[in-house]
Amino acid sequence: MDTSMVTPVRGTDATHPDGQYGTIAKLFHWVTVLLMLIALPAGFLLKYITERDENAIKYTAYAIHESAGLTILFVAILRLLWRRLNPPPTPAAHLPVLMRRASGFVHHALYAMLIIQPIMGFIATNAWGFPLQGATAYLGIFDLPKFMDTHETIAKVFTTIHMIGGYLTAFLLATHIGAAVFHHTIRRDGTLLRML
Repeated sequence: MDTSMVTPVRGTDATHPDGQYGTIAKLFHWVTVLLMLIALPAGFLLKYITERDENAIKYTAYAIHESAGLTILFVAILRLLWRRLNPPPTPAAHLPVLMRRASGFVHHALYAMLIIQPIMGFIATNAWGFPLQGATAYLGIFDLPKFMDTHETIAKVFTTIHMIGGYLTAFLLATHIGAAVFHHTIRRDGTLLRML
């Protein structure tokens, strides 16, 4: 059979044998990665920075973490809307069922955390009496409205949830990256290439 006459599956080529995500989906993915590389380390370092009596450093760290986190929320919502309108390529048929299920679980859990984490953090900072205003304004420019009064008990609860969520997000992200590396270096399939 003359393979030159066969229409390739949408998104497939020699570099992407299992199909690939569209340009906009790739952009959303890598913007999210960049934002997480800012938000996660800043978040984990906050408790050490805030122990110092240097308000400029403290407020800058908070502003960076909170702005990156809230931007992740906005990007995640847009990303999910885009995904709804432009479904991703289906999982490769050669992947075992267990791998496909594990991949689906990790992806869904990551999407959930991209939305839950910023909301929990936003509630916590407001409950502590530090809305995104002034020194901690969103992106250093936009004052967001304060929607609640200071409430220490609520602040502690949501801070704990946000902290646990941070570790869970880091775990899911490490799992996701580890799986991508595994597929590329051990299985040598086209999984990683779908997002490149």
